[in-house]
Amino acid sequence: MIKLKSPREVERMRAAGRLAAAALRLAGKFAKPGITTAEISRIVHDYIVSHGATPSFLNYNGFPGSICTSVNEQVIHGIPGPYTLREGDIISIDVGVTKDGYVGDCANTFAVGKIDEKVQRLIDVTRQSFFEGLKFAREGYRISDISHAIQSYVESHGFSVVREYVGHGIGSELHEAPEVPNYGKPGRGPRLLRGMTIAVEPMVNLGGAEIRVLPDEWTVVTADGKPSAHYENTILITGGDPEILTLGED
Repeated sequence: MIKLKSPREVERMRAAGRLAAAALRLAGKFAKPGITTAEISRIVHDYIVSHGATPSFLNYNGFPGSICTSVNEQVIHGIPGPYTLREGDIISIDVGVTKDGYVGDCANTFAVGKIDEKVQRLIDVTRQSFFEGLKFAREGYRISDISHAIQSYVESHGFSVVREYVGHGIGSELHEAPEVPNYGKPGRGPRLLRGMTIAVEPMVNLGGAEIRVLPDEWTVVTADGKPSAHYENTILITGGDPEILTLGED
């Protein structure tokens, strides 16, 4: 069941979203050569807790990290650990924050030092595909109108959309109805109503769309070993323009 949020709930989601966005910005500032993904996770964990909130991902269905740190060919759900970032890497960082019972969820892919021009284009297209989808995140459209806009933009630039993992409703739970795929034909799925809150999160591969899950049962990687990028925001459907609740960039 899709839960429409009251004005009071929206205010709490705004607060959680602002904190998630600030935590993601902080993580990005530390995404430099020489730091481990575990160190970035610790910094973000301490920041979230110091603001009276909790990392939404920690122990979620057994996930062992406070954030997701997915490097290079890792698509999503990378577990923070001993890997040391190197010049030329990219890292997708996904942050969830639970504050006063409501969740903010956002992600971005950061370049570690100087990266290949084609990989930078992958990051740029992934980010812009979110904003192409956002144009349809308005009352009266359907979920798949967002999905179709994302897929069309990504594929027009020669990249591939991951299909096995999707965006989602969000609120007092990290994952609520409805699912928000990043592909599909327009005009399908639930109609968007004011008060809906959804996390839209394109996952885009430089090569083919195929993925596999590593033996840790969490980390998703591209089947061909080519880089992947991820971009996500939590948004509110209003009577007019959609509101991004996780404004995660300076």
